[in-house]
Amino acid sequence: MAHQISGFTFIKNGLTLGYPIKESIESILPLCFEVIVNVGFDNPACTDDDGTYNYLVDSFKDNPQVKFLKSYWDPELTQQGLILSQQTNIALKECTGDYCQYIQGDETLHEDDIEEIRRNVEVMEKNPEIEGLIFQYNHFYGNTDTLKRTRNIYRREVRLIRNGLGIKSYLDAQGFKNKDGGKLKCIEGQARIFHYGWARESSVMKKKVQSFGKLYHGQDHNDDSFQYERIWGLVKFEQTHPVVMKEWITKNRNQLNLLDMPTKFEWKNIGLMISDFIESLTGYRMGEYKNFIKVNKR
Repeated sequence: MAHQISGFTFIKNGLTLGYPIKESIESILPLCFEVIVNVGFDNPACTDDDGTYNYLVDSFKDNPQVKFLKSYWDPELTQQGLILSQQTNIALKECTGDYCQYIQGDETLHEDDIEEIRRNVEVMEKNPEIEGLIFQYNHFYGNTDTLKRTRNIYRREVRLIRNGLGIKSYLDAQGFKNKDGGKLKCIEGQARIFHYGWARESSVMKKKVQSFGKLYHGQDHNDDSFQYERIWGLVKFEQTHPVVMKEWITKNRNQLNLLDMPTKFEWKNIGLMISDFIESLTGYRMGEYKNFIKVNKR
């Protein structure tokens, strides 16, 4: 039997915080025979949320590929954003495919990259030692016309893993570790993850920053000082967005044009500027942290 790919994701307060979670799920459906969606609730009985669960169930009521879980988000589990990996692993545990495609609630795949992902899974099929697939990242900032590209934001990460090896999400769910806590052996693909986490309208973005502050620093943490600025590393996005994002982009467009604003200068960015310049010339990123061990395709 041909190999199968499960999709998995998690979300909490997706409506309140402006997540394109429906679009995230839609973007991986062409790749996956099932998608596990773990929806978070504020109480152990899983009856109190912002309507995200019902919204998603209604959106996919005619699609048996999409399977829903309910999960309580314990407010005490806030150190280092551990709740995020916990909720990721709840969804991962329910995946039954040979491979598992992860997508976070503010990320999407591009339809043009689906076949590229399949080709790389075929490479993984021929080499059982390969545990994961690395994706390239487009991080949007301020609006969906602007990318953040600089050394202090990750440019690639593992988003597809081999199932049945005990691989787990860890810490704040940016990446994965093997069952012994080590880095995964991965091949690098050219498929892109479109990350819209910092492309929300300003007032919604402030809510998101406040919410995540509590996940990392405890429920008493409260910081409402966020505002968009033209920070170092912003460039114009000149490609196409995934088709599934068309309506969301129209509804959530932030009219703020950061590239028309003066760049906020900070002395601490001098090192970034130098390393970014070196990367632009050589492709080498100084001091890059990798959650994986890159291996060659064979």
